Amino acid sequence: MKKPKSFKTKLWLYFALFAAIIFSLLWLLQTVFLQSFYNQMLIRNTKKAAQTIIQSADDEDINSVIDKVAHDNSLLIYVTDTNGEPLYFSDEYKSAHRKKENSGSFGNGGRQEGKHKGNYRNLPESYDEFLAKLNASETDTTELQTDDLYVYGANINYNGTECVLYVSATLNAVGSAVTIIRYQLAVVTGLSLVIGFVLAWLIAKRFSKPVSRLSDKAKLLGEENYSEDFKKGFCAELDELSDTLDKTSEKLRQSKNYQNELLSNVSHDLRTPLTMIKGYAEEIGDYSWQDEKQRNEDVAVIMRETDRLTALVNEILEYSELQAQDDAKDFQHVDLSALVTRVTDNFASLYKREGYTFERKVEENIAVNGSAQKLERAVVNLLDNAVRHAGKSKTVTVKLFSDNGARLEIVDDGDGIAEEDLPHIWEKYYTSRQRSGKGASGLGLAIVKQIVLLHNGSCSVTTKQNEGSAFVIVLPR
Repeated sequence: MKKPKSFKTKLWLYFALFAAIIFSLLWLLQTVFLQSFYNQMLIRNTKKAAQTIIQSADDEDINSVIDKVAHDNSLLIYVTDTNGEPLYFSDEYKSAHRKKENSGSFGNGGRQEGKHKGNYRNLPESYDEFLAKLNASETDTTELQTDDLYVYGANINYNGTECVLYVSATLNAVGSAVTIIRYQLAVVTGLSLVIGFVLAWLIAKRFSKPVSRLSDKAKLLGEENYSEDFKKGFCAELDELSDTLDKTSEKLRQSKNYQNELLSNVSHDLRTPLTMIKGYAEEIGDYSWQDEKQRNEDVAVIMRETDRLTALVNEILEYSELQAQDDAKDFQHVDLSALVTRVTDNFASLYKREGYTFERKVEENIAVNGSAQKLERAVVNLLDNAVRHAGKSKTVTVKLFSDNGARLEIVDDGDGIAEEDLPHIWEKYYTSRQRSGKGASGLGLAIVKQIVLLHNGSCSVTTKQNEGSAFVIVLPR
């Protein structure tokens, strides 16, 4: 059973309504308004025909012009003198042969007897009224209209003599035609509505089919059984919607994967500091609250674990924010040389007391287009990683130079990276190195990679056992 508000049903109803409106207008125009429309067109054509005769009044073949105009427009035309005596007439039935035979005056200059008794050569009944109205006109033209007749008259120069032009047309002559048209319209309307409804149903079905498929497809967004199989080509908008659904589904799947990874990989890191905070807090409450030295040691552990937990949560939020950002709205000109120098100086001051040495080889005036805040975060993470894995000499080397872009190298002299760890070093939550006692969440290098990718750059690492590692990022200048 079709839903009353379904796309197919509504589309079919709109097509049906459109057809009904079109045929209603057609009926109104062809029946109700046909007579008035016909009369208006007839009056306009009569005026146009009269103007044609007036413009050709000085021609030698003026009679031929009058006959042609009368025949082409189904008019009755008289030319009389100013006293109303007929000089020439024509109607739609007058043949060229009769025009030759009857050209000139009707008789020898006088009106024929019985001119109002039906002879089509006699002047019409209303001619005297027409002539009086024309003589009273200041424009040498006049119009006369009754229920069944329209007359247009003008003073013209006919064969060198001032004469009167009388042009008349019969109005309301479509009565029988309306009956025929109504019958024809009834047949055409019936057939057209049947054909139109069938076509509307077929079109609605054709349009609703891809929409229904997209609806079914949208219901599976983010699911494993989501299908990208959608036959494109019906219309550009639906193809674009399908592509949007595919991208949305992929992002939803990624989001779900990120959530699962967060639960599986970070739960241990979150649980450990929380357990220690709770355990030491209970120890203070049960045992060491009276022992000032032990209490202070327990509070220090709680503070340390709280800081660790805060750092872990901040890294998770930062990485999530980077994953959600896929454009470069806040990018601007960044002096990378100055940025790297400033961050390195900060680390040198921070770790000076611990005996760390930071060797710098930074070229000047190397600039990139990007986010200064995010790039600084990437450099900080790389330097922090180098400090945590530096060797006994505690030496970190920072290099920045131009090589197919802005190339930044941060090198430590530590133990290097195990061969089995190397393919996973940039992965999020990969913490095998950190679990050896150095590091926290495993998000530091993953954040670096996300920032570099956001800037259309690349990152890599080279390492040798017991000689250290070199982390490299390359950004377009």
